[in-house]
Amino acid sequence: METRGGAWVVMAGWCVFSSGAVTAFLLWVLLRVSQAQGYFLPFRQPETCDHNQYFDISALTCVQCGDNQKQDAQGTSCVCLPGFQMISSNGGPDIICKKCPDNLKGVTEDGWDCISCPSGLTAEGKCHCPTGHILVERNVNGTLLPQANCELCDDTENSFTKANALENRCIRCEPTFINASRSCACSEPNILTGGLCISNKGSFPSHLLSTARLGELGMSSASEWFAKYLQSTAIACWMYANLTSCQALGNMCVMNMNSLDTVTVDACGLFQLVFEKTAGLSTVHSISFWRQNLPWLFYGEQAGLAPQILSTAPLPANFSFTGQNQNTKLKFVAASYDIRGYFLKWQTLEGGVLQLCPDTETRLNAAYSFGTTYQQSCEISISKILADFPTPVFYDVYLEYTDKNQHQNIWAVPVLNLNLQHNKLFVNQDSDPSKWILTRRIFLVDAISGRENDLGSQPRVIRIATQISLSISLVPNTKNGNIYPPLITIAYNDIDIKDPKSQSVKVSFSVKYEMNQGEAFVQTNIALGVLGGLAILSSLLKTAGWKRRIGSPMIDLQTVMKFLLYYAGDLANVFFIITVGTGLYWIIFFKAQKSVSVLLPMPVQEERFVTYVGCAFALKALQFLHKIISQITIDIFFIDWERPKGKVLKAIEGEGGVRSATVPVSIWRTYFVANEWNEIQTVRKINPLFQVLTVLFFLEVVGFKNLALMDSSSSLSRNPSSYIAPYSRILRYAVTTALWLVIGIIQIVFFAAFYERFVEDKIRQFVDLCSMSNISVFLLSHKCFGYYIHGRSVHGHADTNMEEMNMNLKREAENLCSQRGLVPNTDNQTFQIAVSGQMRQHYDRIHETLTRKNGPARLLSSSASTFEQSIKAYHAMNKFLGSFIDHVHKEMDYFIKDKLLLERVLGMEFMEPMEKSIFYSDESYSFSSMLYYGNEATLLIFDLLFFCVVDLACQNFILAAFLTYLQQEIFRFIRNTVGQKNLATKTLVDQRFLI
Repeated sequence: METRGGAWVVMAGWCVFSSGAVTAFLLWVLLRVSQAQGYFLPFRQPETCDHNQYFDISALTCVQCGDNQKQDAQGTSCVCLPGFQMISSNGGPDIICKKCPDNLKGVTEDGWDCISCPSGLTAEGKCHCPTGHILVERNVNGTLLPQANCELCDDTENSFTKANALENRCIRCEPTFINASRSCACSEPNILTGGLCISNKGSFPSHLLSTARLGELGMSSASEWFAKYLQSTAIACWMYANLTSCQALGNMCVMNMNSLDTVTVDACGLFQLVFEKTAGLSTVHSISFWRQNLPWLFYGEQAGLAPQILSTAPLPANFSFTGQNQNTKLKFVAASYDIRGYFLKWQTLEGGVLQLCPDTETRLNAAYSFGTTYQQSCEISISKILADFPTPVFYDVYLEYTDKNQHQNIWAVPVLNLNLQHNKLFVNQDSDPSKWILTRRIFLVDAISGRENDLGSQPRVIRIATQISLSISLVPNTKNGNIYPPLITIAYNDIDIKDPKSQSVKVSFSVKYEMNQGEAFVQTNIALGVLGGLAILSSLLKTAGWKRRIGSPMIDLQTVMKFLLYYAGDLANVFFIITVGTGLYWIIFFKAQKSVSVLLPMPVQEERFVTYVGCAFALKALQFLHKIISQITIDIFFIDWERPKGKVLKAIEGEGGVRSATVPVSIWRTYFVANEWNEIQTVRKINPLFQVLTVLFFLEVVGFKNLALMDSSSSLSRNPSSYIAPYSRILRYAVTTALWLVIGIIQIVFFAAFYERFVEDKIRQFVDLCSMSNISVFLLSHKCFGYYIHGRSVHGHADTNMEEMNMNLKREAENLCSQRGLVPNTDNQTFQIAVSGQMRQHYDRIHETLTRKNGPARLLSSSASTFEQSIKAYHAMNKFLGSFIDHVHKEMDYFIKDKLLLERVLGMEFMEPMEKSIFYSDESYSFSSMLYYGNEATLLIFDLLFFCVVDLACQNFILAAFLTYLQQEIFRFIRNTVGQKNLATKTLVDQRFLI
């Protein structure tokens, strides 16, 4: 038995296991089937359900109501059919209905009981009472009456009551009915308007303009709201001093853009009429524009009143960026009203109350951080605006502040409505502030006044505040951060509604800060005048020096053009100094101030500054091109001091014999020196690529560009989730120029103090190369002025082998030979030279033969080929200049002297080379002025101005860096290419050997 019992247990266990496995298998099959079919369901909307169905909000589908039931008004539940009472309800559609007896065909208002009705039934099966009666179904204690009663409200003088809108309670009649007719009826000759009964004995205007002004669309539109409520609201305000009616009347005037017209009587005309009729009432807070019981809408129509309000009385509050009394928050508050004139609440403007564009709360609130220029714009669909703003909300804006006694006060903020019309003129769009009419109340969206026939229909036109600008002006010469009352400038657009889902509108909100820049402009003009005068004096001195160097005492057109070119360069420096000084002033004094005393110029006020930058760049570019042209048009000749070492036998072509001839001097040394000269033409004291990349690194990576933001923060890093203010063009220029100049100066100092001393000095190496090659450089930058590099070898010759060259260098290092200088026992190898006219004429005669291709040669055989003529001219020039340096020509001799200090400062020579040329000792290697090396300041400023002009135009540092480096390479290529060609032409060096 035990064995069989155990078997049964095993079998039972197996059955359980098998059934579980089968169930699991079936569930798995169903799951796979559902996955194969997909998770989809039919799409149903509540309005598609039948009258006997309701929309199940959980299953999102239509479900059948129970017996004797139908769909309720919302469509999401069920109610009993007429003649059926409800006997059970668990909420929602779960109800049970029962048919009422034949003698009790009516159903109570709550639907739970059946009752007999005295005056018939409604379509819903409820009891119906005649007009003026109320339905009574229960006793005071709640017990059901056997039959419903229809009680007539007492409209006699004893009670003055009437049925309410639901006809379930008697209420007291409207006071205007009682006052006009001593009853609840408004009988003739009284006038019924807007639910009020008005006596016709008053002096109220009978012809009112109940249209909405649409100045933007150039027309007026019938308004159901104005037609229905304008007259009654104005009468209630005027005759009964009803506060909400007065506010509602003011709202209608604001909806009509506060426009005034002496011809027609509209909402604002009625408001002005009520304002004048209530002149006997007291004012509010001693403000003459604010009459008791009325809203404050206008400041007045007197000419010149607006400037007095905006710039006469400073706000009694101080603002500071740092310190113990730090105050950087603009605490704007607003009293808000609905369209019917009911006060809603006091509310702060933070959180985007006046900003239609959605954003994070942090970014929205940044608009009210003092000193932060704020700009926000977006495009919003009309359908969203209609959904978010079904009725307008009106705001009276104030600025909250704390006075000296720590009392909380508010200051009314005036409004400049650009759509306001005064006698059909848009006076607030005039550039003259004395013509402005300032107002107080604003709204964002009006979707009510544009409804023509039915307040429940879609509006034909809506009015949207598309531009809202908050202007804050700093009191001149303040040291404590005092400001004048802020000004809200608002512009509305009238949108003709056609298809709200496809229509959209652009809206913007901005906060700008301004101060009187008149004093800054005067100081800039003074600096420009003084420095401009010095620039003229400097240019005159340069022109005088140039006239001496070309040996021409006459003032001709060429002289005037040269003066203008010099003046362009000096004036460019003037504009550069002024713009850099101005930019550094604003970035230092604005960012580092504690109590606010200066505010950044607005974009409009920056135009003059941008013009100065453009002038500086254009003039500097002209100076740069002038220098390049001057460098590539110089006369240069390499004097070879090497002499033949002996004679060799040379075959005579065509004669079959030989004869002795001098050993030719190798040209390779001259080629080598010429090539080195070509290489150093564009050598600079800075690395241009390093300069551009370093500036870009500090601006974009380190974050120095954040110093150019129009806010009070001096932080180099900003939180991406916070609001980023727009850039100031002046601050961008200041940050860029400061970085560029600092990095450039550091490079120059490093180049001069370390690199040239311990690594490589290409200018001095070139002079040493000339000495090692036994080559001198004779360079004329002007007709009678130039430079001389004395490269004559102290060893007599340079064409030698390695052993002899090393021996010569060793003897020179041990002072066993004479020094390299032109003057015996000196090391001075570089000179500025002022050549006499006779020497220049002799030079030109030889040079003319050297450079021309064809024509007679007075110094050479006319039968020789062009190349042979050039070779002979080259040897003639080499011989002439060598003999000139060796004082061979007594009629063209020279003497050596030092320049006076004043001559060095002015950059000109006082002594003219009349009979003898003059060699000025030049230990500063000033011949580098014919190279990029000696014009680093011009190149550095030109590159900087190019970078800044591109950035000011594009607001993009990366693009500016790329284009700056590109132009550097382009000009370097042009300078090298043209310089090579000129060098080959002047010296007969084959251009193929110039790398």
